[in-house]
Amino acid sequence: MPHGSNFLLGQLATASLARIVPHLSVVDLAAADVLAETHQRVQRVYFPHSGIISCVVELADGSMIETGMIGNDGAFGASQALDDKVSLNLVTVQIAGRASVMTSDRLRALSGELPDFKALLLKYEQFFVAQIQQTAACNAVHDIEARTCKWLSRMHDLVGPDILLTQEFFARMMGVRRTSVTTVAGTLQTAGLISYSRGRLHIADIDQIRKRACECDDAVRSHYQRMFSPAEADVHGDRCV
Repeated sequence: MPHGSNFLLGQLATASLARIVPHLSVVDLAAADVLAETHQRVQRVYFPHSGIISCVVELADGSMIETGMIGNDGAFGASQALDDKVSLNLVTVQIAGRASVMTSDRLRALSGELPDFKALLLKYEQFFVAQIQQTAACNAVHDIEARTCKWLSRMHDLVGPDILLTQEFFARMMGVRRTSVTTVAGTLQTAGLISYSRGRLHIADIDQIRKRACECDDAVRSHYQRMFSPAEADVHGDRCV
């Protein structure tokens, strides 16, 4: 069943999933697609199978910074649907992929009928808030190389070692100058940890990337494990998100 490619949907009891499936459709998400504008009411909920959705804070000078990533480990729009809220930031597709989609109204109705579904969504929302808080602390105190390695580790967890990524986009997501990203990428490439050419980045040594990452890499993973059992949280085989 394609919907089971999303971790949250895959954890539902068979009976609950059977109630939900008729209201889901599968869509392709193209890179740079905007899923929600700042202060826009969220009409659809996305459960990614692949790719990455980014939540981004836009600043008055036109700059922006990523505050959280959503992959096949979670969902976007569920918390807004449950409380009939608007999106508080820009939400875009960072890496193309596929997702199961449901209208916000239908999700709100089903969560009222299926307690296990609602509990799973609320559990993930707690994790996502923790991820945002960790990102805020990380951006304030950790150096660019450590933050970059943390970001690459998270990307590897969600989409694997090969990533379509321009340095300009990377710099915007990190909230730093492009020259800073170029310097760090050069250092990592010289050390044999990554290779980068024409917008294609390959992570050659994820173990060393994780060793150079700041403590936030493990902290975010630990938050996820606390919300879900280690066995459940192991979305990627030998590592949890």
